[in-house]
Amino acid sequence: MFRTALRNVLSHKARLLMTVLAVLLGVAFVSGTLVFTDTLSHAFRNESAKNYSDVAVAVTSYSDSDNPKEAPGVSTKTLDRIRGLDGVASATGRVSGFAGVADHQGKLIGDGWSNKGGNFSPGAGGKDGQYAFTDGSGPVRDGQIALDRDTADKGGYHVGDTVRVATNGPVREYTLAGIFTTDDGAVGAGGSLVLFDTAVTQKLYLKPGWYEDVNIAATPGTSQAKLLSEVKPLLPKNADAQTGKQVADKQAKQIEREMSGLSQMLLGFAAVALFVGIFLISNTFTMLVAQRTKELALLRAVGASRKQVTRSVLAEALVVGTVASVVGFGLGIGLAVGLRSAMGSFGAKVPGGPLIVSPSTALIALLVGVLITMLAAWLPARRAAKIPPVAAMGSAHLPATTKSLVVRNSIGAVITLAGAAVIVAGASAGSSGRMMIGAGAFLALIGVIVLIPLLSRPVIALVRPLLTGVFGVSGKLAGQNAVRNPRRTGATASALAIGLTLVTGLSVIGVTVGQSVDRMTTDNFKGDYMVEMANGMSLTPSTVTALEKAKGVTAVSPQGGTQIVIDGSDESVSSVKPGDIQQVLNLPVVSGSLDSLARGQIAVEQKTAEKKGWKPGSKVSAKYLDDKKGSLTVGAVFKENQFVSSVLAPTSVLAPHEKTQDITQIYVKTDGGSGSGEQALVDAMGGNPAISVLGRQDIRNAMGGMINTTLNIMYGLLAMALIIAVLGVVNTLAMSVFERQQEIGMLRAIGLDRAKVKRMIRLEAVVISLFGAVVGIALGTFLAWAVGQTIKSDIPHYVLVMPWGRIGIFLVLAAFVGVLASLWPARSAARLNMLTAIKTE
Repeated sequence: MFRTALRNVLSHKARLLMTVLAVLLGVAFVSGTLVFTDTLSHAFRNESAKNYSDVAVAVTSYSDSDNPKEAPGVSTKTLDRIRGLDGVASATGRVSGFAGVADHQGKLIGDGWSNKGGNFSPGAGGKDGQYAFTDGSGPVRDGQIALDRDTADKGGYHVGDTVRVATNGPVREYTLAGIFTTDDGAVGAGGSLVLFDTAVTQKLYLKPGWYEDVNIAATPGTSQAKLLSEVKPLLPKNADAQTGKQVADKQAKQIEREMSGLSQMLLGFAAVALFVGIFLISNTFTMLVAQRTKELALLRAVGASRKQVTRSVLAEALVVGTVASVVGFGLGIGLAVGLRSAMGSFGAKVPGGPLIVSPSTALIALLVGVLITMLAAWLPARRAAKIPPVAAMGSAHLPATTKSLVVRNSIGAVITLAGAAVIVAGASAGSSGRMMIGAGAFLALIGVIVLIPLLSRPVIALVRPLLTGVFGVSGKLAGQNAVRNPRRTGATASALAIGLTLVTGLSVIGVTVGQSVDRMTTDNFKGDYMVEMANGMSLTPSTVTALEKAKGVTAVSPQGGTQIVIDGSDESVSSVKPGDIQQVLNLPVVSGSLDSLARGQIAVEQKTAEKKGWKPGSKVSAKYLDDKKGSLTVGAVFKENQFVSSVLAPTSVLAPHEKTQDITQIYVKTDGGSGSGEQALVDAMGGNPAISVLGRQDIRNAMGGMINTTLNIMYGLLAMALIIAVLGVVNTLAMSVFERQQEIGMLRAIGLDRAKVKRMIRLEAVVISLFGAVVGIALGTFLAWAVGQTIKSDIPHYVLVMPWGRIGIFLVLAAFVGVLASLWPARSAARLNMLTAIKTE
């Protein structure tokens, strides 16, 4: 029987090609993900180990700016004592902070979060072992800097050029003394690294004579543990020390966790692709078994048992799955190489290193491919075993019995209704119902897949008059062919339905949230500009003063965030400027007046006021950050606004209790409107590249950009599943043409020309593809509605939005998929020799 199975595989190579491709693509996705994440993990671990290869002990300090009695770090005196210990080869003090480099147009190079400044600490020979200079040398006095090679190239800077650099203080111009290469993580993340002289760095970021970190190198033969025990007693209370190995191991574990999250996400999409592939594989083996009814019945007639027939079909699946898995594994390795190279296009740097292909990855890829193939072939194998020997007397395929269809439809209906009920229950439960929706979605999807053959007849029947009216005989035949074998049509459409369910659900949620955020910006923000630091740090009061003096500015309201205890509970409070805050933000008043802010009173958001029982005139106790206590009066209750906290207080009330004002944003209104006064604001702040000036459209783009980026990534990852679905359509049509050779020959003989035969096959493919798309879009929209019910309480102005434009594109793409998938089968059908076809059994 195994030899028979092998001969069947070899004789049906073309028919099994699409199955091989489906398994191959799924396995490639899985193995590529595993190889890619293993390679990244290994590369980052090696880089981490390399960074600490010469570090025996690493010292890190944790300073508290609110405690003046605490040491700001490790002093120079302590550093000298460390250097004097036996076994210490060198001890290098490090200081770091934010440093943003402006290009020649004054724009920040990098994204702000990974723009870093540090100190150049030369040892013997005037070199700092952490940096390799390719041009010039390190900074040795005030007014000099060095830049990493990537930043210098992006900005077009050369040694001797003047470079504008923004730190926590005013923007300054420096002379570029050197350009270097480094393995620093800031540069690897697409940011920048600026080196200053050590004394300058200490003054900028800490305090003269103090360091944040110390890296200690040991002399040969010195134990890291012994050196650590000698260093620890010398350190202040707010400093900790670890061996270089401990730090490297800790970073390696963190890298493992980060890579695990990425791996799980990618494997999730690989699972979707494989799930779609199951339908293609099952469909292929179902059709092959149907075409070999006579052959299998003859095997039964000459003594083959049911188990032998089942094993024969499963053996074919084993051969197909093994071949596809091996090829897919090789393709996955190539995919991993491509992904690593592609990361550079997103500004991320991947450390060099070998490609890691572990034996476990190869084993997983092989098992996944083989098991998926055999699982998908199991039901067709069981059906093959039930073919009675008497079927050998005829050549007709055995149709599905009425009983089996009734049982299938009943089971599908029960599962679908159960899934829908769970989804609705989850939607009603709010944010706690998301797990229920996930479980219900799985049940509903399975139920719809089981019911699709039943659904195909009435749905396709709706478009059959249109097909007949527009395309004549070809359209009529296409409509009839599409429902001739509901199970086959359903299995083919299921693959597209799964992909379109996910794509539609993501689109509806993404567009809805995006428009809600957009409305939030439009409705809540009345100002023209929002000013903030690119690195998320706080702005200084001097920035507010500078903006108030800028030409054309009519209102400036800084917003600071703080926590104070009001009536015994912690409350988030925004410090605002009375009078100006009403001009830059839309704060509809429910009761009281926002003018009360100017009298030192507070304003409370409506939900908070109702929860606490506060109203205008209510007296509340307050405990500030400096532990001083006082009393506040509620002057107004306003409707929710996402740009501010639930409590507003005038800056004059909060400032006396804060050592430094924490200004997160500054809202500005000008007499010229958004877009006309940006340069005046930039100039007023000294052209600081680290400060972002966002107009109304910029704010909308920033808030909606992440949603669009996420959607595009999801579309890209789901593309593999849709490609497999396309292969399913190709496979179904090719098999259908093979089965209907005699019929097509008869049609040709009675006058249907080649063009009409091609049109018939193409229309059949389009109908099946659109049917799958419609089912997927309907289910995806339902799931999006349910998920939306769980998040709408967290998103103001949430109203479900149907992206009709995108849905129209999905339908057009589904039709295009049908046309594309039909090219080869239609061409094969049109080229059949009518006489030979008529004689075909």
